Amino acid sequence: PLQNDSVVAGGGAIEMELSRFLRDYSRTIPGKQQLLIGAYAKALEIIPRQLCDNAGFDATNILNKLRAKHAQVGPGTAP
Repeated sequence: PLQNDSVVAGGGAIEMELSRFLRDYSRTIPGKQQLLIGAYAKALEIIPRQLCDNAGFDATNILNKLRAKHAQVGPGTAP
């Protein structure tokens, strides 16, 4: 059984921050480049998603928590 489901910095934190930065940046540019950058941002989230799956966590729930934390703290700072 799961004893502790808290989110800690570590595996996948850098990828989530890069994904957030790229998503924000993609919203500032028009055209196909926006879609390509958004797709790359989404691809970066595969790493923390796989870590969650391997650990037996609900990946969707954990990634939503991570996105919220990264959005809350802002650019250039760790959650």
